[in-house]
Amino acid sequence: MKPKHIMIIAGEASGDLHGSKLVRSICNKNNKIYFSGIGGQALRDAGVEILVDASELSVVGITEVFSKIPNLFKAIANVKRHLKSIKPDLVILIDFPDFNLKIAAAAKKLSIPVLYYISPQVWAWRPGRVKIIRKLVDHIAVILPFEEDFYRKHKVPVTFVGHPLLDNYTQNDLRQSDTLETVGNENHEMLVIGLLPGSRDREVIRHLPVMLDAAQILKGRLKNIKFIISIAPSVETKHVEEILKKHKGICNYQIATGDVKNVFKMCKIVVAASGTVTLEAAIAGAPMVIIYKVSSVSYWLGKLMVQVKNFGLVNLIAGENIVPELLQNEASPENIADTVFNMLHDTNGLQKLRKKLFEIRDMLGEPGASERVAGIALSMMEKKN
Repeated sequence: MKPKHIMIIAGEASGDLHGSKLVRSICNKNNKIYFSGIGGQALRDAGVEILVDASELSVVGITEVFSKIPNLFKAIANVKRHLKSIKPDLVILIDFPDFNLKIAAAAKKLSIPVLYYISPQVWAWRPGRVKIIRKLVDHIAVILPFEEDFYRKHKVPVTFVGHPLLDNYTQNDLRQSDTLETVGNENHEMLVIGLLPGSRDREVIRHLPVMLDAAQILKGRLKNIKFIISIAPSVETKHVEEILKKHKGICNYQIATGDVKNVFKMCKIVVAASGTVTLEAAIAGAPMVIIYKVSSVSYWLGKLMVQVKNFGLVNLIAGENIVPELLQNEASPENIADTVFNMLHDTNGLQKLRKKLFEIRDMLGEPGASERVAGIALSMMEKKN
């Protein structure tokens, strides 16, 4: 018998990580399935034959995509050829919508079932894409609680599987974070603030200098202060080191390259680039300030197209601004420093914020998202056969 074959496509660092966990969950249920597709090191380590490395395709912002257009078209052609020659039993698409919906269309023409894992943010901008999803996607597995109602309303087959970030935590981890009166308890003599500039090189280049300038301002206002700069696995350390060399003012800092959970344990508050890491902070109950900067044109176009009041995932899920958002010009060193300083001097406010963050965590479902999506994937393959 011909071995079963799944094509999986993840064009971003977080999708690469979540995809690798999904591949392992599927293999635990059926270890005779062959995987190929687009991804990074995590999917490669999980045993996926990588046709195109995701680093060649990943972009930030709207205008920034133009520099990657040749790579994107080349990758689409590559995947389409692969679909026609191999005809996999299932295609799994992870986020990365503009690229992945073209692959979904190609798979549909070949009668290959499509599972979409981690929804495009059609509820935030370009909502017309939901009609395309309904036409091209056989099932969508969503990870944010409000997304299930959205897709049901638009008659798209959908399952809320919970957020895969919860798979990084044991129940004991969660209980321990619940019992802490405050975060940052591991060093009583030193006030520790986390700087999380993003999961892409370009994000780090945009955000870290601003964060360091804000850190310098805070250093002048607060005694015994230390900063932890958390580097995502997808970011090249050399970019961070180059930025730090140019920034002479900050001296009491530490670079952390391991699990970001450890950063949250040490920090009283974190300044984080908007993205998945803000949900990780919420799960840990870590108070935060969300910032984000893109090119001026990208920001202007985004404001015209985005249809939600909040930008950060934590605030989107809460339906209100429970953590400060400083975007574009508002994300200045002075504003960041003032916001952090005021939060640090509001003990009751920090406690209330932690309580709300744990409420967000509870809304994210239960651990086991990868297992649930693996079950859906195998069920779709059985149904096809």
